[in-house]
Amino acid sequence: MPQLRLALAQVNACVGDLAGNAELVVEWSRKAVEAGAHLAVFPEMVLTGYPVEDLALRVSFAEASRQALDELAGALDEAGCGELAVFVGYLDRDGAGMRNAAAVLHRGRVVARQHKHHLPNYGVFDERRYFTPGDSLDVVRVHGLEVGMVICEDLWQDGGPVAALGEAGVDLVVSPNASPYERKKDDARLPLVARRAAEARAPLAYVNLVGGQDELVFDGDTMVVTAAGELVTRAPQFVEHLVVLDLDLPGGAPRTEGVHGGFTVHRRVLSDDPLPAYEPLPAPEPAEPLPDEAEVWYALVTGLRDYVHKNGFRSVVLGLSGGIDSAVVAALAVDALGADNVHGVSMPSGYSSEHSKSDARDLAQRTGLHYSVQPIGDMVGVFVGQLGLTGLAEENIQARCRGMTLMGLSNQHGHLVLATGNKTELAVGYSTIYGDAVGGFAPIKDVLKTLVWDLARWRNTEAEKLGELPPIPENSITKPPSAELRPGQVDTDSLPDYELLDSVLDDYVEGDKGYRDLIAMGFSHELVDRVLRMVDKAEYKRRQYPPGTKITFKAFGRDRRLPITNAWREG
Repeated sequence: MPQLRLALAQVNACVGDLAGNAELVVEWSRKAVEAGAHLAVFPEMVLTGYPVEDLALRVSFAEASRQALDELAGALDEAGCGELAVFVGYLDRDGAGMRNAAAVLHRGRVVARQHKHHLPNYGVFDERRYFTPGDSLDVVRVHGLEVGMVICEDLWQDGGPVAALGEAGVDLVVSPNASPYERKKDDARLPLVARRAAEARAPLAYVNLVGGQDELVFDGDTMVVTAAGELVTRAPQFVEHLVVLDLDLPGGAPRTEGVHGGFTVHRRVLSDDPLPAYEPLPAPEPAEPLPDEAEVWYALVTGLRDYVHKNGFRSVVLGLSGGIDSAVVAALAVDALGADNVHGVSMPSGYSSEHSKSDARDLAQRTGLHYSVQPIGDMVGVFVGQLGLTGLAEENIQARCRGMTLMGLSNQHGHLVLATGNKTELAVGYSTIYGDAVGGFAPIKDVLKTLVWDLARWRNTEAEKLGELPPIPENSITKPPSAELRPGQVDTDSLPDYELLDSVLDDYVEGDKGYRDLIAMGFSHELVDRVLRMVDKAEYKRRQYPPGTKITFKAFGRDRRLPITNAWREG
C-alpha cells in the first residue's frame, strides 16, 4: 500500500504577530523534515493567530498576511523544507472579500489555496461579520496520493466540504482547526472526527491550536483516525507537540474534478510518483485525555500564562485574603509564571480575622511567592470619616481601598493585577466595582464556586502524589467563605448555599433555562425569584469586569451578551 509520513504541528500562535508566527511555522517544519515527514499541517489561521476579530476588517492586515504567506513559502525553501508540503492557515483577501483561508506551500511557492465554507456565528464566534465563504476545494497530490482539506467548522457541520471530498475521492483528509477549549469538549471531538472520516471514506487528521488568546484557550487535542473511525493517535492537551506518524493509505482514489455537492473541486499535482517502500516508524501511543479537574486546571494555567506573556508583562500581583478564591488564583499564578513572578499582598482591615492573615501567610510560605502586608485601616478611616460612610458604603470602601492599593503597586512596579472573583460571585453581583473587581485579568472568572473548591482539593492531592507540599492551606478550603467587611460576616448572609446556588446558575446561565423550567426542575419559587433577580440586576457589573479564561460553554462576556438596560423579568 502507498505510504506517507504525516506531521501535525500543534503550536501556540499569537494574534497579529505575523513574523513570529512565520518563524514558528519554519521551526516546526524543520522538525517535521528532521523526522522524515512528507506533509506537515498547521492549525487554522496559524500565520495570523486566531481569532483576529476586527483586524480582519483592515485591508492593510489582510495584505500583510498574504505577503507574509508568500515570504513564508520562500523561507521554508531556504530552510531546507522545500520538498515538504506545508498546509498553513492565514487571512486572505480577494475580490469577494476577506477569507479565512489555508494554503499549501511547496518548493518556495504557494501551490494551492482554499477558503473556509461554514462560518460559525454562535458563542464566541462571529465569522460571518468578517469573512466571505468559499465554494471550492483544492485537492493536492503528494507522492501519488490525493489529500483533501477542510477548515475547522467545515468539519463540525454535517455534509458540506467533507461529503464533497468523499464524493470526489481522496486518500486522506487534513483538517486545520482553531477550536477553543470547553470542559469535556475533547469527549465530543473523537466521535465527530470518526463520523467525518466515514463520510469522506478516508483517514482524517485533525490538528488544533494550543495556547491562550485573551479569554479563549486552545487545548490542542490533535488526533488521527482511520476511515473506519478507529483512533490511530492523539496528542497531549495544552502543550505544543509534533505528531509524526506513517500512514498506509489505500491509494487509487478517484481523481474527478468539477462540481461535487455544490463545491468546485480542483486537483493540484505536487508529486505524482509513489514513495519507495520504507520502514515505518512505530505508531505513537495516543495520549490519554486529562481528567476533568486536571483539564480545567491546565486550561486556567495556560490562559493566564499566555495572557501575561503575550501582553508583555513579567509579573502579577493579587490580594491574599486567606480565602479559597485568592488561594486558588495564587496557586494558578505560581504554576503558570513561577513563584518569583507572583506578588501576594495581605491587606487587613479592622474586621480581618487572625485566621485570614495567618492563612494568607501560610499560602505564601507554601508556594514561595513574594509576600507583603499592607494594612488598609487608616485609608478606610479617612474615607469613612470625611464622607460619613455607614452600612454598605462603609463595607465597600474597604474593598475599594484594597483595589487602589493593588493598582498603585501595579503602576509602581509594572505588575499585572489579578482579580480573584469566581463565576458565582460574578453571576449574582457579589463583588465591589473598583474594589475586588479591579484588575487586568481574572483567572477564575468562568469557574463556579463549587468547582473552585474541587480544583483546590485536586491541586493539593496532585502535590501529595509528587511528594510536594500542598500549595493551598487546608483551612482556606474548609472554613466558611467570608468577605470580612463587617464583624462575623459570612457569604451565606447574603447568598444561598453555594451548592444550591451553583445548581440554579448552571441551569439558568449555562443552560438558558427560564423561570418556569427551573420551577419544574424542583427549585423553590423563593430561590428562583431571588437568584434570577440578582443575576439580572448585575449585568452592569459584569460588563466592567476584567477578561478571564473561558472554560464553559457559556462564559460571561463573549458567550452571554445581554443588555444592561433591560426591563424583561422572568417569573
